Amino acid sequence: MQMKDRSKGSGSLVSQVGESLRQAILSGKYSAGDKLPSEHELTETHSVSRTVVREAVAALRSDGLVEVRQGAGIFVLGADPALSARKVDKARVASDLEVLEIRTPVEIEAAGLAALRRSPAQEEAIFECHRKILQCIESDQSIREADLELHAAIAEATNNPLFRQFLESQGSAIIPQSRLVPESRTAEQTAYRKLIHREHKAIVVAISDRDEQAARNAMRDHLVGSQARYRNLLRDLRSFTS
Repeated sequence: MQMKDRSKGSGSLVSQVGESLRQAILSGKYSAGDKLPSEHELTETHSVSRTVVREAVAALRSDGLVEVRQGAGIFVLGADPALSARKVDKARVASDLEVLEIRTPVEIEAAGLAALRRSPAQEEAIFECHRKILQCIESDQSIREADLELHAAIAEATNNPLFRQFLESQGSAIIPQSRLVPESRTAEQTAYRKLIHREHKAIVVAISDRDEQAARNAMRDHLVGSQARYRNLLRDLRSFTS
């Protein structure tokens, strides 16, 4: 078996196994919710090593076709060919995490200053941005632009133009672009958006109450929590290729 792996090349074998499983899913042989054969069964069926199987499964997972449930196995998410276009790029996830890390100290300070300095008009602008996020959730739309507007409104409320300039210098990249939950999993996507909305609410209420420390703590919880979620995603992407 190992001789086959070496003679054909592991990269070629990964592609072969991955394509075989992909076609089985897209053809309907395996439907959404079905469990794929075990790792051991796949190694026997395709006469390859476990490393090859793990890398092939990781590619399918990246495409949003399967999910791996610890201790349970590999399960099909769907047979929609459009899902194969969905890629989770490890480099992009890592980049998103770097942006979150640099935003965190800046925006914690911004939240505290906004609580101390915001005007009534700026407070209303923050509330309006928060309402827009909820409207997006209720209409099953992306919250990305509304999220960006809320953070920009908080920066504006510091009355220090450099905070807003910092966010604007990063552009839309300040809001992570890698999806933590595939859009095909609607219930999970909605739950995730509602979690973000609750985290934002704690920030908005603290700023409205002019509670500097609570605003800092809420922003810290939100951004550090986001970092943890993206670290988990990066760890998951690496789990079958390490």
